[in-house]
Amino acid sequence: MCNSNTLFVGKVLLHFPSLSSTNDYALDLLSKNKPGEGTVISADYQTGGKGQIGSSWESDPGQNITLSAILYPSFLQARQQFSLNQAIALAVRDCVARYVENQVSVKWPNDVYVGDSKTAGILIQNTIAGAVLQSSVVGIGINVNQTVFPPALNRATSLRLARAGRPVELDELRSALFSCIEARYLALRALQFDILRDDYYAHLYRYRQLSTFRTADGRILEGQIVGVDPIGRLLVEHPGATEAFHLKEIAFIENDEVV
Repeated sequence: MCNSNTLFVGKVLLHFPSLSSTNDYALDLLSKNKPGEGTVISADYQTGGKGQIGSSWESDPGQNITLSAILYPSFLQARQQFSLNQAIALAVRDCVARYVENQVSVKWPNDVYVGDSKTAGILIQNTIAGAVLQSSVVGIGINVNQTVFPPALNRATSLRLARAGRPVELDELRSALFSCIEARYLALRALQFDILRDDYYAHLYRYRQLSTFRTADGRILEGQIVGVDPIGRLLVEHPGATEAFHLKEIAFIENDEVV
């Protein structure tokens, strides 16, 4: 899936020793002009890295991948924007799976897990014009060679840890990631929504497995993930109902711990 001899993703690469946030830098670029599609902003270290809905992204300097790609998915309706999430999440999963033998999955909506531990996160910030997407800044963080994480990140892992201590060359991984992003993005541009959805489900963490969930209003549910609706809400089937949940409205629970 991740092969191309003439990549446009990463053809323009702006790399910095340190930035507050690669997403913020990309958004600032977009506010001033229109960089070529596939332009990538990369940094060895982010002082203010961002995660989903106010979360932070912590990463040791020079050990990991932190970057943002600028895309112009104007072929997508605003109501179809979760399909971009699916494509990018699959691209990161494809890339990570090249380097580890463990099972690699996408944890809804777009984290990437090796086994039961998080190794990558994605933050996509879209600009909408009328009924279509105008531009997207795709922020990606991958834990690569870091081996020690803060106690609060007890579910974090890295490629190096998953490879029994064998390091990964960052430039090589970055190039592989660009290739994977381009392959999945071109599939999206070709409107291969069904293929992307089916692949997303095939790699979705705990899809159709009986699990315990806690909702934002404090309910404990025993049920299973049965899909994702067109606007990106997680569909959980439990006795008596199938409910749809937005991000931060539901979480896995294991041994009284949020997963």
